[in-house]
Amino acid sequence: MLGLRNSMMVGDRKFVEIPGGRLHELPPLLVRMSASVKRLDRVMEMAEQLVEQEDILPPDPLATPLDFERRRMDLAVNLSEQYLNFVLHWKWGDDVLEWIRQCETTFGTQSDLRNLLRADLWPHAGRSSFVTLLEDKHVDTHGVGIEKAVGMRLTFRQPPPLKCFSDQFLLYLNSSIADTAYHTWAGMSPDSASSLPPERFHFDVVNMSLQ
Repeated sequence: MLGLRNSMMVGDRKFVEIPGGRLHELPPLLVRMSASVKRLDRVMEMAEQLVEQEDILPPDPLATPLDFERRRMDLAVNLSEQYLNFVLHWKWGDDVLEWIRQCETTFGTQSDLRNLLRADLWPHAGRSSFVTLLEDKHVDTHGVGIEKAVGMRLTFRQPPPLKCFSDQFLLYLNSSIADTAYHTWAGMSPDSASSLPPERFHFDVVNMSLQ
């Protein structure tokens, strides 16, 4: 695991010092940039059931049955979109954690990076430095928050179906839960403030949704 020793300060940030001056090639980041659920109609059906079960819509004596049905469908569509956004973030988080595992293997096979590895910090501490590297490299996520995505993956081993969620989670709570999960995970490293110098690394980002 990355221990991030021999660091230097640049402004208010601490960066790891890497021997030599060459550019290190990391494995490509293979990401799924689409939620691509198998049954979109089933997602919508579960959203409609959630609206009914949670009794989300307040009664409106002035609303016609058509108005009520329109509001119900709008809310179901909103919940479906929130769920698809959750799935998209989860997939990004899953892909980022897999990329981090591959980067760890790469560090272990290169002599000028191997001295940065600390086996005593296994299994999680220090991995957040690779997340920071993605942010420093300005990876185009098409609106996906990387820290939120990793937090979602840390919270859920697999993305549950929509029927397992409450409307409160989908509309309000998922960001705060993912944020707490990520920062708890990142804080497990005693050197969590250290970063990998982005100018010393190169990697490609491959959209697997286009394959």
